[in-house]
Amino acid sequence: MHTTRSQFWDDLVEDLRDPELLRTYIVESVRIETIDRLVNGLVDALSESELNRADVARAIREEPSVVRRLLSPGYRNPTIGTLAEVAAALGMRITLEPLAPEEAAKVTEPLRTGETDQPEQLAEDILDKRGYAAAG
Repeated sequence: MHTTRSQFWDDLVEDLRDPELLRTYIVESVRIETIDRLVNGLVDALSESELNRADVARAIREEPSVVRRLLSPGYRNPTIGTLAEVAAALGMRITLEPLAPEEAAKVTEPLRTGETDQPEQLAEDILDKRGYAAAG
């Protein structure tokens, strides 16, 4: 990927050399990516079902605003319990899956050790997943 250096990029790469900031960056990035993937999957399942958001809310005994916020862009801080309930109402379940070995090497080891020998690559990979230009 072609990148143009910016102060943001240089600061991010430097920050990833600090063990605590590295861990925080990885944890938050994984959290955001996971929630986005789960919620987007629920939105897709809802659109393929015969239910609407009010039906799902009724099924899980919540106010319609809870389901509306959960499935709306920009509001992504659900509990796993709420995600599991909505998934069940749509005939689905939330499961865990192992990371691919390449992804585990980039994420799991730096998270465990607080170190990475490739902070630029880690930053670029995570920003790519979020749809951002790496050095923008």
